[in-house]
Amino acid sequence: MDTAAILNRPPKPLLFFFFLFFSLHCITTHSFPATSLPSSHNIDCWCRSVPHPEPCRLYLSHPNSTVHRRSDFFKISVKAALNLAVHAQARTRRLGSRCSSEAEKTAWLDCWKLFGNTVLQLNRTLFFSVNNSNAVDAQTWLSAALTNLYTCNKGFTELKANSSFMQPVFSYRVSDLISNCLAINSASFNGTVELPRWGWEGGRRLLQASGRADFVVAKDGSGNFGTIKAALDAAAALRRSSSRRIVVHVKIGVYAEYLQIASSLRDLTITGDGKGKTIITGRRSVALGYTTFSSATISVFGDRFVATDITIRNTYGAGSQGVALLSGSDQSVFYRCSIEGYQDTLCVYTQRQFYRQCDIYGTIDFIFGNAAVVIQNSNIVARKPLKGEANVITAQGRTDQNQNTGIVIQSSKILAAPDLKPVHRQVKSYLGRPWQLYSRTVYMENYIDSIIDRAGWIPFNGNFALDTLFYAEFQNNGPGAKVLRFRVKWKGVHIIRRPSQVTQFTVGNFIAGGTWLPATGVPFDSGLSSGK
Repeated sequence: MDTAAILNRPPKPLLFFFFLFFSLHCITTHSFPATSLPSSHNIDCWCRSVPHPEPCRLYLSHPNSTVHRRSDFFKISVKAALNLAVHAQARTRRLGSRCSSEAEKTAWLDCWKLFGNTVLQLNRTLFFSVNNSNAVDAQTWLSAALTNLYTCNKGFTELKANSSFMQPVFSYRVSDLISNCLAINSASFNGTVELPRWGWEGGRRLLQASGRADFVVAKDGSGNFGTIKAALDAAAALRRSSSRRIVVHVKIGVYAEYLQIASSLRDLTITGDGKGKTIITGRRSVALGYTTFSSATISVFGDRFVATDITIRNTYGAGSQGVALLSGSDQSVFYRCSIEGYQDTLCVYTQRQFYRQCDIYGTIDFIFGNAAVVIQNSNIVARKPLKGEANVITAQGRTDQNQNTGIVIQSSKILAAPDLKPVHRQVKSYLGRPWQLYSRTVYMENYIDSIIDRAGWIPFNGNFALDTLFYAEFQNNGPGAKVLRFRVKWKGVHIIRRPSQVTQFTVGNFIAGGTWLPATGVPFDSGLSSGK
């Protein structure tokens, strides 16, 4: 049939409806069609539906570009973000020679590492999108990639360092492209949790493997090494020739070391002789010239990392940010560990994490970050801050509403440390504050002591994020939980009564724990305790 005749033919009612729908789609922001667009709609139409249309058009458009399916739009969006991130990382490395102070060099080094991790996260998102991985994996990795870029910028601010030499990199629109990818992929969620194809080895349980150490660290010379760093170097060498889990046993003793476990050292277990017996300690802080990111006594990025029966400390004290543990390890587990510090003790930095039977000590924002994390059956212990300061347990850092991140504290105890008990009536303590615009924190089925102020939550900066945050309390008990009528009345604060409204934050749903935690041998509750 003649093409002109087809184009001039009046549309049938149903067909007219179809084209009207997609015409409206092209002028509606942040709205995605179910799966596809007709071939006449080019990349410009898709770009009108993402949070940042301008960089979408800039980096995705090319002559004769036509995208038919949302899945294809997602793939080319990730590829564009990856290409730009690779250029940004390379540019960042070249800019290192322009650092004119130690503060600039420290913040620059963070950025170089963080862009490297962003490239890694985007690389595997692209690989698994081509190989049909589930959308939850992709959202986890994209969330981490975006968090890295915020952390890079933050380092210069913390150290009051001049960042002008980094402007060529900061002017790139990598974060906007990643935010677009998050929005596109968010539309793919179908409410189900699939088994990760890249996950834990079947048939090998953590607690069984822990009895067989590849390397032993001992202060008394009875092991393979006298330092943990030496054992980690040996583990990294072994990883190059073996894909199995590597176990490092650290015997009783105090180890003053700073440990950085790179992304390449995956499937690593560090096991000690017990809390208060095997102790890894440091005292770096922002006040001493480190960024929060680089102040950690232990930082870990290798996937499926496990730590058991150890104490991790930052002894700098109150008055400055000093991280004890920073985890950016996907599917990481911390079991029977004590994590001790003051301000910014535990950085649940990115990706999926689980803590069980741990003790976490601190003062201000002492559990913070942008991971998807569940802390279960643990002790959350507030210490005595500096005079005039208040304690804040959580500062969750979700910057994009499509990030699948948040802090969940379940079946735990919120308590006062011995130094806080005598003065707890003079010190206000709060459940959390909104560090970022979409901060998300859930307390469910915990015991909350009387140290928590009856307002429950405290602002971070004026009215910032009070309407966009999500804070929830569900079936907590204790004197600090029996004053719910006095809680702050922010739009984003919720006192939840129905279990169905919090099941999305359980181990089984929020971090898909049922698909990977059984292989570790660590005990966990997949759902609500009240549902047993």
